[in-house]
Amino acid sequence: MFNIVRREEMARGTVILNEIEAPLIARKAQPGQFIILKASEKGERIPLTMAETDPEKGTVTVIYMVVGKSTALFRDLRQGQAYQDVIGPLGRPTHIENWGKVLCVGGGTGVAVLHPIARALKAAGNHVICVIGARTRELLILEEKMRAASNDLRICTDDGSCGHHGFVTDVVKTVLAGEPIAQAVAIGPVPMMKAVSTVTREHGVPTMVSLNPIMIDGTGMCGGCRVSVGGETKFACVDGPEFDGHLVDYDELMLRLRAYCEDEKNCFEDYCRLVS
Repeated sequence: MFNIVRREEMARGTVILNEIEAPLIARKAQPGQFIILKASEKGERIPLTMAETDPEKGTVTVIYMVVGKSTALFRDLRQGQAYQDVIGPLGRPTHIENWGKVLCVGGGTGVAVLHPIARALKAAGNHVICVIGARTRELLILEEKMRAASNDLRICTDDGSCGHHGFVTDVVKTVLAGEPIAQAVAIGPVPMMKAVSTVTREHGVPTMVSLNPIMIDGTGMCGGCRVSVGGETKFACVDGPEFDGHLVDYDELMLRLRAYCEDEKNCFEDYCRLVS
């Protein structure tokens, strides 16, 4: 069992932080890698990229939005309770080097995934410009941690309640027009990563994205997490989760992510009725 040592409700209570006791994972995990969690014997296996690790405390931290039954089961676990299974670290770690000036773009809970990457890039000597966004100020997460991980932090909200009134791509265009960016990282909703990659391609800036498709075993055996990158089939769990953002087939990825939406909606509604 993997005990929850800290639980925090963020962003209207729909975004939850869990710090989980997992010393073996905490000692080995690197930025960009993920874990697979299961709440209970009958729970679903859910992949989540780690927002933070603490080898000394022996903990890993995940941040997720409640969007269905499985994440609702995660939400209902309290501090002192435990996940039945936590497996990891999985996937390839982020390639970190000193490129010079880098642009890191995060949207929604993707900011949690971006945080350890931005911090590692800054530690490697890069000048890190971060652009983070959310639909509204209340859904913006990790602002202060991202400020510490950045040399320059810029904030966007769709409704204008904080920072730039508009999408992260608006600010990305401004940055690229005025800064010689050597490398970009974009993590968040698939449409956002697609839009950022389109902009950076126009400026010839290499761009890395982190994909989180439907996943089952996390070891490359089932093929459930397959994605098309540069016309080739890749498995996000073992070949990724990070790929060249200019080569990903985002339209195919979005179709696959929507495959079980109706079933997920029905399961979530049934669970909400059961616990209400």
